[in-house]
Amino acid sequence: MRRTEPVGVFDTVLIANRGEIACRVIATLRRLGIRSVAVYSDADAGSRHVALADVAVRIGPAPAAQSYLSIDAVIAAARSTGAQAIHPGYGFLAENAAFAEACDAAGIVFIGPTAEAIRTMGDKITAKLAVAERDVPTVPGIARPGLTDADLIDAAAGIGYPLLIKPSAGGGGKGMHVVADAAHLADAIAAARREAAASFGDDALFLERYLSTPRHIEVQVLADAHGSVVHLGERECSLQRRHQKVIEEAPSPLLDAATRAAIGAAACETARSVDYQGAGTVEFIVEATRPDEFFFMEMNTRLQVEHPVTEQVTGLDLVEQQLLIAAGERLAFAQDDVVLRGHSIEARVYAEDPAAGFLPTGGRVTRVIHPAGEGIRVDTAIEDGLDVSIDYDPMLAKIIATGADRDEARRRLVRALDETAVFGFPTNVEFVRALLELPEVAAGELDTGLIARRFDDLAFAAADERVLAEAALLLDGSPGTGAGHVPSGPWARRDGWRLGPPAPRRYALVCGERRAEVLVTGSGSSLAVAVDASAPVPAAIRDAGDLRRTITIDGVTRTVAALRAGAGRVAVAHAGAVFDVSVERAARGGAAEAASVPHLDSPMPGTVVLVHVEDGAHVEEGDPVLVVEAMKMEHVLRAGVAGTVALHAAQGDTVARGQTLAVIEPAPPAGEPGEAQGAEGAGT
Repeated sequence: MRRTEPVGVFDTVLIANRGEIACRVIATLRRLGIRSVAVYSDADAGSRHVALADVAVRIGPAPAAQSYLSIDAVIAAARSTGAQAIHPGYGFLAENAAFAEACDAAGIVFIGPTAEAIRTMGDKITAKLAVAERDVPTVPGIARPGLTDADLIDAAAGIGYPLLIKPSAGGGGKGMHVVADAAHLADAIAAARREAAASFGDDALFLERYLSTPRHIEVQVLADAHGSVVHLGERECSLQRRHQKVIEEAPSPLLDAATRAAIGAAACETARSVDYQGAGTVEFIVEATRPDEFFFMEMNTRLQVEHPVTEQVTGLDLVEQQLLIAAGERLAFAQDDVVLRGHSIEARVYAEDPAAGFLPTGGRVTRVIHPAGEGIRVDTAIEDGLDVSIDYDPMLAKIIATGADRDEARRRLVRALDETAVFGFPTNVEFVRALLELPEVAAGELDTGLIARRFDDLAFAAADERVLAEAALLLDGSPGTGAGHVPSGPWARRDGWRLGPPAPRRYALVCGERRAEVLVTGSGSSLAVAVDASAPVPAAIRDAGDLRRTITIDGVTRTVAALRAGAGRVAVAHAGAVFDVSVERAARGGAAEAASVPHLDSPMPGTVVLVHVEDGAHVEEGDPVLVVEAMKMEHVLRAGVAGTVALHAAQGDTVARGQTLAVIEPAPPAGEPGEAQGAEGAGT
């Protein structure tokens, strides 16, 4: 059982997690003078959380199952370092009842709720039954253990269509199906059971009414071991893709004061239903057209990714509150003492490529520039030289902006994302910036389907003439203007110095599919630039600090972040977009050769988890050839043409982004003899 008597302030706490949340917890421990212990896998040996902690312990190889998910390894690390308590962060073991029990058995305080509370709230059916007993409203539907396919089908008519099939276990949208009519219900139930069993080892399902324009609103609660429960207001988390949150804010722009009080009271009753202790989040779904009607979805028995926005508007450190509650202290404030001030919005920064269907990326962070300024907070795990592994969740950082009101917070966040640059691989920074500029987002008119509806309308920057002209000026490297180290001396000059007028410099540049020849003339205050034989226009470039350059072309000025990535290469970042520009070199082979030997290249760094065909097999256009998995996402590589496969990778191989995994030799057109036929014919 959890001890309830005060145990004093801990002097050593182990963080059973990694990345930005481990760094975040360490920051509070350091402020409170508590010794921090980090754990790490082989993939994270050089990570930021390892460097920040007072002590770091290796707990296993890169796969999470052999390191961060190993209860025995984490408990052993706590014992060896004298840790009195373990903070689980979020993800990994944070909502694992067996881990909470293992901590208790080892005499180590688990900074979180009891194992019983975790189990109850970890099963959505059990959770709905528990909160319903305390009159917390739940979505109309059917939810009880042991529902058969026949039970679900019989109940559907009473619930009405459309309806939502949901697995009782797990999360992240896996196994969820929207069904529009009875004709498709049986097939959808079968599919949901298969997916739930594969993802969670539990195929239990339940049904709910499907809300057409749902908003996701959650309430932060704190509960001590002495019966006190308070809520800290709500967060709006409706901006989601594939059921994963992208932007979060506090408070919600939807709720009025009366609804805020009612939903907060319901959240506190939810916590009381399981004698909750610690920090937790109660998630509700609200129909956008009826904001006064809310329904319980689930309770997350841990700290949430988006907790900083609550901290910003309440002035409370939630990690500190977790520590005090776990140490047996009483809450030092009552519900009436909680006052929300201003507005705060958070954007999650992911190692993913929105333009490629949000495929995970990763690799080495060549350089990162974090924003700063009034009202800006950055919770991050990334730094220069960090290798971002494909073994874990792709979230890298969170950028939080706070203002006197929602519009000020949103504008500050847009500006902060303008100033953010991650060099080395694609991220979603430009995407979240564009999302914040949508009229619906600016007006607070949100729902969970907004991103899916409006994604194709988002404006992403292109590698236009301006980008290529900026790249040429940066590559030109006139003294005092280059990005990064610029050598000095007469032999290092690149401004065409000679007796008489300076010689022009020509740059044949390529950025993705965009190519251009850029001419740079003059030097100093007399620079000029021309793209693809256009008339030269005046240009100027000056250092703006921290890899930033202020560039003026034909009277238009903007500030970019620029990183020289070796001879003939430069990365230019502006408004969240990063463009890799290089001096073009002759391609190997001609266009005909490239077309005749199609390559299947890995779209992301990852692991080949399945090979559908044998080497030398024949495939038709569209046939699956290999499956690459990384960061909880699978991508199927399919044949672009019919032909014979030559495999360049095997199941289990770790592959890099862009690595060729298979080559398909196209089959000859119908009616044309192949090589073998020609040879046979010649011999007859």
